[in-house]
Amino acid sequence: MAQDLAQIKKDLKEMLVTGLSLEDIKPEDIKDDEMLFGDGLGLDSLDAVEIVVLLQRNFGLEVKDMENRKEIFTSIDTLAKYVFENRKKAS
Repeated sequence: MAQDLAQIKKDLKEMLVTGLSLEDIKPEDIKDDEMLFGDGLGLDSLDAVEIVVLLQRNFGLEVKDMENRKEIFTSIDTLAKYVFENRKKAS
Protein backbone atom coordinates (compact mmCIF):
# COMPACT_ATOMS: atom_id res chain seq x y z
CA MET A 1 0.00 0.00 0.00
CA ALA A 2 2.75 2.49 0.91
CA GLN A 3 4.47 1.87 -2.41
CA ASP A 4 1.18 2.35 -4.27
CA LEU A 5 0.51 5.62 -2.44
CA ALA A 6 4.04 6.85 -3.15
CA GLN A 7 3.58 6.10 -6.85
CA ILE A 8 0.18 7.81 -6.91
CA LYS A 9 1.69 10.91 -5.26
CA LYS A 10 4.49 10.98 -7.83
CA ASP A 11 1.98 10.56 -10.68
CA LEU A 12 -0.28 13.28 -9.25
CA LYS A 13 2.57 15.77 -8.98
CA GLU A 14 3.64 15.12 -12.57
CA MET A 15 0.01 15.30 -13.70
CA LEU A 16 -0.52 18.67 -11.97
CA VAL A 17 2.67 20.23 -13.34
CA THR A 18 2.03 19.16 -16.93
CA GLY A 19 -1.78 19.21 -16.93
CA LEU A 20 -2.04 22.65 -15.34
CA SER A 21 1.02 24.04 -17.16
CA LEU A 22 2.64 25.07 -13.88
CA GLU A 23 5.69 26.96 -15.04
CA ASP A 24 8.69 27.30 -12.73
CA ILE A 25 7.49 24.32 -10.64
CA LYS A 26 8.92 20.84 -10.84
CA PRO A 27 6.97 17.82 -9.53
CA GLU A 28 9.62 17.23 -6.87
CA ASP A 29 9.14 20.82 -5.62
CA ILE A 30 5.58 20.06 -4.50
CA LYS A 31 5.44 18.85 -0.91
CA ASP A 32 2.99 16.05 -0.12
CA ASP A 33 1.27 18.11 2.59
CA GLU A 34 1.45 21.49 0.82
CA MET A 35 -1.89 23.24 0.35
CA LEU A 36 -2.84 23.10 -3.31
CA PHE A 37 -5.02 26.22 -3.26
CA GLY A 38 -4.61 29.68 -1.80
CA ASP A 39 -1.34 30.36 -0.03
CA GLY A 40 0.14 26.96 -0.87
CA LEU A 41 0.64 26.07 -4.52
CA GLY A 42 -1.70 28.90 -5.49
CA LEU A 43 -4.22 26.98 -7.58
CA ASP A 44 -7.68 28.43 -8.19
CA SER A 45 -11.20 27.20 -8.94
CA LEU A 46 -10.46 26.77 -12.65
CA ASP A 47 -7.54 24.53 -11.70
CA ALA A 48 -9.92 22.49 -9.52
CA VAL A 49 -12.13 21.81 -12.54
CA GLU A 50 -9.07 20.79 -14.54
CA ILE A 51 -7.93 18.46 -11.74
CA VAL A 52 -11.31 16.69 -11.89
CA VAL A 53 -10.79 16.17 -15.63
CA LEU A 54 -7.21 14.97 -15.07
CA LEU A 55 -8.32 12.48 -12.41
CA GLN A 56 -10.92 11.15 -14.79
CA ARG A 57 -8.48 10.91 -17.69
CA ASN A 58 -5.50 9.51 -15.78
CA PHE A 59 -7.12 7.35 -13.12
CA GLY A 60 -10.61 6.68 -14.51
CA LEU A 61 -12.18 8.39 -11.49
CA GLU A 62 -15.43 10.30 -11.45
CA VAL A 63 -15.28 12.93 -8.73
CA LYS A 64 -18.98 13.13 -7.97
CA ASP A 65 -18.90 13.77 -4.26
CA MET A 66 -18.41 17.50 -4.47
CA GLU A 67 -19.39 17.97 -0.82
CA ASN A 68 -16.03 16.56 0.22
CA ARG A 69 -14.12 18.30 -2.54
CA LYS A 70 -12.32 20.67 -0.17
CA GLU A 71 -11.05 17.76 1.91
CA ILE A 72 -10.07 15.71 -1.15
CA PHE A 73 -8.28 18.59 -2.89
CA THR A 74 -6.40 19.92 0.13
CA SER A 75 -2.98 18.49 -0.71
CA ILE A 76 -1.19 15.77 -2.64
CA ASP A 77 -1.60 13.56 0.46
CA THR A 78 -5.39 13.90 0.46
CA LEU A 79 -5.69 13.56 -3.31
CA ALA A 80 -3.51 10.43 -3.34
CA LYS A 81 -5.58 8.87 -0.56
CA TYR A 82 -8.77 9.58 -2.51
CA VAL A 83 -7.31 8.11 -5.73
CA PHE A 84 -5.99 5.06 -3.89
CA GLU A 85 -9.28 4.30 -2.13
CA ASN A 86 -11.54 4.95 -5.09
CA ARG A 87 -9.39 3.33 -7.75
CA LYS A 88 -9.53 0.13 -5.70
CA LYS A 89 -13.34 0.23 -5.72
CA ALA A 90 -13.45 0.73 -9.48
CA SER A 91 -11.18 -2.20 -10.28
